[in-house]
Amino acid sequence: MSTKNKIKKVDIFLPCFVDQCYPETGWNMVKVLEFLGCKINYPKDQTCCGQPAYNAGFFDEAASVASKFLTDFPSERYIVMPSASCVGMVRNGYGTLFQQSSNILEYKRVKTYTYEFTEFLTEILHVDKLPGAKFPHKVTYHDSCAGLRECNIKQGPRKLLKNVDGLELIEMNYTETCCGFGGTFAVKFEQISSAMAEQKVNHALDTGAEYIVSSDWSCLMHLDAYIKKNKIALKTIHIADVLASGW
Repeated sequence: MSTKNKIKKVDIFLPCFVDQCYPETGWNMVKVLEFLGCKINYPKDQTCCGQPAYNAGFFDEAASVASKFLTDFPSERYIVMPSASCVGMVRNGYGTLFQQSSNILEYKRVKTYTYEFTEFLTEILHVDKLPGAKFPHKVTYHDSCAGLRECNIKQGPRKLLKNVDGLELIEMNYTETCCGFGGTFAVKFEQISSAMAEQKVNHALDTGAEYIVSSDWSCLMHLDAYIKKNKIALKTIHIADVLASGW
């Protein structure tokens, strides 16, 4: 473990899913970051990154919410989120929204400092193991579309998981295939979305894993709904909750 012996000042952003449905993941992210010596700040006026409106085609409304995000995070501190989906929106969606805007310089500043949680651990803090982390279960990792395709996150989460005491990581087939959520896609194309979730869950079951782990609760929520509806012996858990376990 290495944090380069320098305290990192970190602003945290909690995605809507985490804030409203899975607040323990936010707390566990903070627990890990503080353990690693980070000085945490929570901008209390933060709301949404604007992704729901952006994905639905309401670009003016998305730009309004995104502009507020830029205002809520004004300092040159790292912005860390337990969601590659929101990070992808900030890095890529904001570029589209603000390319002809007076906010373009603020966007470029925020883009430079925004990181997904595991990405921040491995690339900025240079950490590949959390001392004391213990999770004695078989797990398989789901690559979210945003994490893989928008943020190029692949090996970092796996490196962290492999160094958790007692944890056995088993790769599923087609791990890079979408889970079927896709925000409003799951509503507009329910049958296709459910079939994609079924496929993903079956691939996870084939590994013998007890848990599906991911960096995005949106994917995990979708898969968990299918699992519970069909009474399947499988659980979902965010990687921040795994890394904070055993303390």
